[in-house]
Amino acid sequence: MNEIAGWIAPVATMLAAMMTAANLGARITGTGFVIFTLGSVCWSIVGFSSGQTNLLATNGFLTLVNLVGVWRWLGRQRAYEDGGKSAETASRHSPTPTLFTATGIAGLPVLDRHGTKLGKTVEALLQCDTGEISYIVLARGGVGGVAETLHAIERDAVRFSCDHIMLRVDAEQLTALPPLIDNAWPSAAPRTAMIALADA
Repeated sequence: MNEIAGWIAPVATMLAAMMTAANLGARITGTGFVIFTLGSVCWSIVGFSSGQTNLLATNGFLTLVNLVGVWRWLGRQRAYEDGGKSAETASRHSPTPTLFTATGIAGLPVLDRHGTKLGKTVEALLQCDTGEISYIVLARGGVGGVAETLHAIERDAVRFSCDHIMLRVDAEQLTALPPLIDNAWPSAAPRTAMIALADA
């Protein structure tokens, strides 16, 4: 039993770490915490059978933490995602305007006016008084967030759809916009620059 647990524990821990780090939605993340729980239980078995009380105590505590993660992601967060998706689906088959969730904006592919993919959205900034989108943030290039370039794109320069966002400019015009600086995003997107580029 101890030998089996000794093999399962590190494999489960590594697999769960990849699943939760990927942030691929509530179900994947929640399943990652289930596997984390399996790993911490196996580490506890190893600690108990080998007399390593520090390993046993640490993973006993981590088991409780992982169970909270299971409840949060497979319980509450999964219910939120399912509710939002059900509203999206229902709106596509009804006379009401088609919906998509606000959290769903992040990760949507962004296309230029010719349909060429430029990158993806990473955030949307809303006005507090109206709830309307002020601008979206487009991420271009890089791998896994490293060496990517961010641009603020004003609301009037984009057209939303259920599975992508289309800009009124093309890739060459977009490069004329200044990139965003970490920890110094603007209070409003460079409106005149985008409108001028789009109308050029």
